Order: sequence, then structure tokens, then C-alpha cells
Amino acid sequence: MIRSAVTVSLVPEARGGPFVFWDDLAIACRAAAELGFDGVEVFAPSATALEHALTASPPETHSLKLAAVGTGAGWVLHRLSLTSPDASERALAREFIRSIIDAGAAMKAPAIVGSTQGRWSADMPKETAMEHLREALEELGEHAGRYDVPLLFEPLNRYEANLVNTLADGVALLESLSTKNVRLLGDLFHMNIEEPDLAEAIRSTGKRLGHVHFADSNRRPVGCGHTAITPVAEALRAIDYDGYVSAECLPWPDPAAAADHTIRAFRTYFPGSTAKAR
Repeated sequence: MIRSAVTVSLVPEARGGPFVFWDDLAIACRAAAELGFDGVEVFAPSATALEHALTASPPETHSLKLAAVGTGAGWVLHRLSLTSPDASERALAREFIRSIIDAGAAMKAPAIVGSTQGRWSADMPKETAMEHLREALEELGEHAGRYDVPLLFEPLNRYEANLVNTLADGVALLESLSTKNVRLLGDLFHMNIEEPDLAEAIRSTGKRLGHVHFADSNRRPVGCGHTAITPVAEALRAIDYDGYVSAECLPWPDPAAAADHTIRAFRTYFPGSTAKAR
């Protein structure tokens, strides 16, 4: 069953980014529950901060699940990446991601590797960078597997990353790994830039798709841009997708309106889902 989720950022330095709710997990959970979301996706500055927030404001208190946890603060705050030319920085990036995996797994939530994947450059040729990325995903995927949760890897658009830009690139990466515990995150905003056909990309990815970020072409809530969502929803049903469709979008025009617009769009495109009616 496809489930709905909404993003919450606890990282002040990321303000202005594509997260619907900000700063206070308790307030975000209360609002998400009142609107009828099934879960929340949390972006925290560290594993310690994530653990403290989840202990102080458990989503379960509001009948919500923890849909996923982000690791992007490793890049935003510390400029750590899995493909850094510096081996010590690569090790720190892995440790940061492992700690987020540990914190999220306590609530059976997968961790997302997005911006921490890094880039290739003159100092780090593409094949070398890809080898570092594969080694990291092998280790981190197996680490997540100890908790019986997958690791989610997110292809990013060409303006944010240059290693894995499409879902097909992601499938090729996963097929090169020994671990079977890494799945792909399809972000509709990034896909709108990189994929010739969003629906076909989803169909081709099939069971390797583990999470979806729900945003329109301009990164505003779905329905506020020009992405055709009906074919996307049909493709998700065609592959029997049973994960979260999570609103990682700009809080436009404000968090409350963005969340309300998102849940209405979710119910429109995924009727019969588990999103709770108001």
C-alpha cells in the first residue's frame, strides 16, 4: 500500500531548502497527524540530535511512522562525502551515515544517501569516485541490513551531482554491488530534469524503487508546477510500489499550506491509500 509522508528539517543551516516543516518535530508531527499523513521524514544535524528529537517527540504518539531519515547534514554542515579525495574524510562520511542508520533503525526507518554521495572532479576521476561510492554502499547497505531496513540511494540532477543522475544510472550502480540491501529513491523534482519519461523510468526501475519524493517541476508542492502526476501514479501502481510518497518540496507559500496542498494531491492521485481522512 502506498503511504504518505511529509518532510521535517531540524537543520537551521539548511533553511530555504525543500522541506515542508522546520525546527520543531513535535509541532510538525501534530500538524501532519491532523492532516492525515501516514509518516514523517526527518532531516537532522546529527544522529545524537535525531535520537533526542525522536525520544522527546515520538511520531508514534501521533499515530505516525518514521518514514525515512536523511544524511545530507553530513554534507551541509561538515562537507563530508563518500567520494572525497581525502580518505580520512571518506571515512568520516561513512561514520556519519552509519550513525544516522543506527538512529533511524530504532524505529525501522531507512536512511537516505543523497548529497553525501559526492562528485567526481579533476582531483577525483569519475571511475575512482564511483569505486569509492560502490565500496561505501556495500558497507553501509550491509550495515543497514543488520536492522532489517534498506539503505536508500538518491540519484540527483546534474546541477547537484555528476555521478548518478537518472534512475537507470542508479539501477546500473545497484547491479554492480554485491549487497542486495540498497534501493533507489526516485525524487520527482530531480527526475523532471533528468528523465525523458518519468513513468517509464519508474516502470524500468521496478522493485528497486524503495522511496519517492513528491514534488513538482519547480520544487513546490505537487500541483503547483507542470509535472504530469497521473502517469507517475499509474506507473507506481503498475510496479506494485508499497513504500512512501514523501513531500520533499519547498514550504510554499508556507508550511501549513504546502502540507495541506500535498495531502490533497496525494488523495487525488492515490485514492484508496492509507492516508487517513480528515
